Amino acid sequence: MTRYVFVTGGVTSSLGKGIIAASLAKLLQARGLQVTIQKFDPYINVDPGTLNPYEHGECYVTDDGAETDLDLGHYERFLNRPTSQANNVTTGRIYQTVINKEREGAFLGKTVQVIPHITDEIKRRITLLEKESAYDIIITEIGGTVGDIESLPYLEAIRQFRRDVGKERCLVIHLTLIPYLKAAKELKTKPTQHSVKELLQAGIQPDILVCRTEHPLPNEIREKLALFCNVDERSVIEAMDADTIYDVPLLMLKEKLDKTVLKKFNLKIAGEPDLGQWKDFLGKLKNPTHEVKIYLVGKYHELRDAYKSIYESFVHAGAVNECNVTVIPIHSETIDAENVQQRLKDADGILVAPGFGERGIEGKLVAIRHARENKIPFFGICLGMQCAVVEYAQNVLGWKDAASTEVNPSSPHPVIDFMEDQKNQHIKGGTMRLGSYKCKLAKGSLAFKIYGKTEINERHRHRYEFNNTYLKDFQDNGLITSGINPESNLVEIIEIKDHPFFIGVQFHPELKSTVENPQPVFTHFVKAALTYHQK
Repeated sequence: MTRYVFVTGGVTSSLGKGIIAASLAKLLQARGLQVTIQKFDPYINVDPGTLNPYEHGECYVTDDGAETDLDLGHYERFLNRPTSQANNVTTGRIYQTVINKEREGAFLGKTVQVIPHITDEIKRRITLLEKESAYDIIITEIGGTVGDIESLPYLEAIRQFRRDVGKERCLVIHLTLIPYLKAAKELKTKPTQHSVKELLQAGIQPDILVCRTEHPLPNEIREKLALFCNVDERSVIEAMDADTIYDVPLLMLKEKLDKTVLKKFNLKIAGEPDLGQWKDFLGKLKNPTHEVKIYLVGKYHELRDAYKSIYESFVHAGAVNECNVTVIPIHSETIDAENVQQRLKDADGILVAPGFGERGIEGKLVAIRHARENKIPFFGICLGMQCAVVEYAQNVLGWKDAASTEVNPSSPHPVIDFMEDQKNQHIKGGTMRLGSYKCKLAKGSLAFKIYGKTEINERHRHRYEFNNTYLKDFQDNGLITSGINPESNLVEIIEIKDHPFFIGVQFHPELKSTVENPQPVFTHFVKAALTYHQK
């Protein structure tokens, strides 16, 4: 019988519910259990697809084309298994489903209310993953902070669900903050006590407290939390700040979080989790023998989470190469032809990031030209690949007016253009080319060398594409189109000759990099940067 774990957060946001959920899932998976994680987000957007990256970080895309919360990236990176639309639910999607049913007459004329209709739909979504596969444990992260108005329907649904399935199959982990007052030199438990009271008012008694803290929790603090929050002392788990998120599973192992969960579920599993590969990864990550500087040229650097998967992919690729990758964010609007040498003077590699719109495009074009002409390893993702095509058209083919129609709709050389199936789209949300698509690689190409096979599957999120009207012009002038979608003939990968490493990809390879399977384009890019650095 499937067991359910709910992870809630209190006191403040950004405590790391997703990392705690993913770490617990990793420990349980390493014990041989079938585990998955899902995220319930309280915002009313149907999905984060139309959200500005500054609002909610990157939009993470799954194989089935769902635009989801970035925490699903953590789930995949830790568990090394793909997620789907069913792993991310928003209030907007919940209400949309209920309203559509009401319009169809499914409620037989009854008044539609938060209880029972909204809460019933939330409960249905909780068990949806169970119908997809036989999971031993499903972990559900509830977004937001206890006490938020938006979270109330989810807490009520959890209360009802716990009553429906029984407490022996359902437990609640509450992640909270234990602040340290420097002047008093004291850890304070009162915020946690108030947060647990908020949960109790919603009818939920947490089973386990995970306490984020900058300092170790002494026994008297644990005893106090256990007493006033009505949990047993062994269920007060210390979550110290870590050097890297990949330390957290081992910290939770030390705190016996997985054993506590198994005991409360009355599941008897002998032995310890098999974390050999994870520890090998951490050993390489923390003991690099080399160092490279990668300049990340983008336009959303004010919020690091806007490029979360790219940063994590460099962590994975760095460990493979036993190399510390220092990623230096450069705002593309600050780069021009006069200062590019100075701005990128010590780059061992240049990655031009994905994005939307015309802002910062000129800086990206200048950075790409600098990488191409100075033989610096270059990697372009999505818009970065499209900019590489535009730069090549302008400075190699000599079409100074070449552009993407996203930037200049009246360009006489629209080398990047709207995809045909996008031209009549007026609804923005969920209508791009989304999800996993095949790509055939040319033998002998850099792409083939990187992947080691002729067919790959990668995830997409874009509306514009390489304009095949100009395909022969580019090929005749040294641009290699080494990756093609076999069904649509969409150019997926471009390279250039006589360069140590120059590749642009239309897809988003960062979305498939995990600890156990680092993304090959990133690993080869870091290797090329290391070679460049050593020379």
